[in-house]
Amino acid sequence: MLIVGVDTGGTFTDFIYKDGETWGVHKRLSTPHDPSEAVINGLKHIADGRRVQVVHGSTVATNAILERKGVKTALITNEGFEDVVQIGRQNRSQLYNLSFCKKPHIVPPELRFGISGRIDQTGKEIEPFSEEKVKNILNKIKEADVESVALCLLFSYLNPDHENRMRDLLSEVGVPVSVSHEILAEFREFERTSTTVINAYVSPKMTRYLTFLQEFLGEDSLRIMQSNGGSISAETAMNESVRTILSGPAGGAVGAHAIGKMAGYDNLITFDMGGTSSDVALINGELPLTLESAIEDYPVKVPMIDIHTVGAGGGSIARIDAGGSLTVGPESAGADPGPICYGKGSEITVTDANLYLGRLIPEHFLGGEMSLKTDKLNSAMEAMATKAGLSPIELAEGILDIANTNMERAIRVISVERGFDPREFTMFSFGGAGGMHCAFLAKLLSIPKLFIPNNPGILSAVGMVMADVIKDYSLTVMRNQQNTTGDDLENLFAPLESQGRAALEEEGFAASDITVERFLDMRYQGQSFEIIVPFGGDWIEEFSQLHKHNYGYRNDAKTVEIVNIRLRTRGMPVKPEFPEASALTKEMPSGALIGTTETVFDSIAMETRILDRDKLLPGNKVDGPAIIIEYSSTLVIPPFAKGSVDAYGNLIFDIE
Repeated sequence: MLIVGVDTGGTFTDFIYKDGETWGVHKRLSTPHDPSEAVINGLKHIADGRRVQVVHGSTVATNAILERKGVKTALITNEGFEDVVQIGRQNRSQLYNLSFCKKPHIVPPELRFGISGRIDQTGKEIEPFSEEKVKNILNKIKEADVESVALCLLFSYLNPDHENRMRDLLSEVGVPVSVSHEILAEFREFERTSTTVINAYVSPKMTRYLTFLQEFLGEDSLRIMQSNGGSISAETAMNESVRTILSGPAGGAVGAHAIGKMAGYDNLITFDMGGTSSDVALINGELPLTLESAIEDYPVKVPMIDIHTVGAGGGSIARIDAGGSLTVGPESAGADPGPICYGKGSEITVTDANLYLGRLIPEHFLGGEMSLKTDKLNSAMEAMATKAGLSPIELAEGILDIANTNMERAIRVISVERGFDPREFTMFSFGGAGGMHCAFLAKLLSIPKLFIPNNPGILSAVGMVMADVIKDYSLTVMRNQQNTTGDDLENLFAPLESQGRAALEEEGFAASDITVERFLDMRYQGQSFEIIVPFGGDWIEEFSQLHKHNYGYRNDAKTVEIVNIRLRTRGMPVKPEFPEASALTKEMPSGALIGTTETVFDSIAMETRILDRDKLLPGNKVDGPAIIIEYSSTLVIPPFAKGSVDAYGNLIFDIE
């Protein structure tokens, strides 16, 4: 059976597969009109009739929100709280914009319904649920042809009786229902409602997409990557699609963490540059998790790997704005029409600028399967350069400088702005376009080492086949250090742990292959936000130390509160192994040097070696300037980078 990882991106759909003891990779242009088309065609090409086990990172949920193309969704909540999801919090994203106006919510006012019945903050019923009063709402939902319902009642995480009764009534309408106490059993009604609404908005689209893939796969296995760095069954992904919003970037972070750790690098700044966007994350020994995510300004309070994204990719479009300044992105040429050099595009992109400067080798792009075209590009560069009052080379370098600055700013957000010094980390670069920019970014940020794994263009897919099966659970408990002991917390965790273990055992994991991780969301009394603290040992001291690291102080006189308990169950499947070379050799094989080309660095054209990465051997020394070609990516090694191939085939460079 083939193990296949699939990552659908905005420009390319990437595949990695293990056939016996050998690895194979495959890339093909994405099909934005129907993402499953590229996935199915790629699986046909790889499997050729054989059985497969697929782990898939999907952008279906993400795109449905970004493009506002989810299903027609209704919200049912308590009377008087119908507009909480629109009102939101006091904080404003554009505080000084006097003309700012919120976008219309994905659930319009006429599809927000309030029902009678009330649970209080202790879980006690203070107003009975009336089935008679909800019949009118059910009729309105039928008449409006609603395709999905988000159900979120106050304090349902303490007592879900009213939500369960309302769900039973909605089942008579035949509409899918997302229930808040199952999606997010935590307090803060705005975030819980928003997360439940997002789930309801995208789940039917994800269900249709995954059902189509399952029909194609038949009896073959299909798992879906989550935003938290683990995979879940296709059935769970259909019901809890909100957990898959960042599945592709999460796969990349998981792959970087696993491969970096294997090679002896625990502290990484990951840089994933694709065709449409760039994703960055900081790994300080462990994958960073966050609960404070949002997509299109809609809070999504489920655990996600803390990844920061900017609209800077190989397909980012360069333009001259109304004031005569050069801008790059965030709009992308995508897969269709793509950059000018792909043959169909008409606007200059970052990829085009790299090609113009000699940093891409036209006949060796995508392993020679796709040849880049230069004739149309040259005339387009000359025309824009004339308009900008620059030479074509100055224009191309300016495009790359702007793109690099945008990505540098993103890395500073997840490092410097959070108290981390980039000089203490190694940059781990991947993505189809990452290899052309990573050395320059490392130089800008004074990062001393650069790590480029094998097949960097498909690393997100690698992360998917390396991922554990993870299920996250949470519950609001509202305790403090005066009224809570370690035994009390053990008792609170026990039912969640039983639920998590049972769920993984149903998926075929033996008890010995299941691990449990427990966390506490903690804060000082009076604070509004929590810190996630591992549960075990002196959890009060652990919180105080984390608080000091994050905010610069600790206050031992303040009472510490435990707001939520959080449990992660992890099923550990058999994972592919990467062989380590038994010996290193400095002598580069003759076939590794393909030839030379002229490449521009700092406005100077330099003779640059072209190397075939597949022919390089562990121990080979690789100093810049050089262009290293491989199937999934092209790597640009400028004169200030010097390095070698390690025992696992990774390229490690010192940035001088």
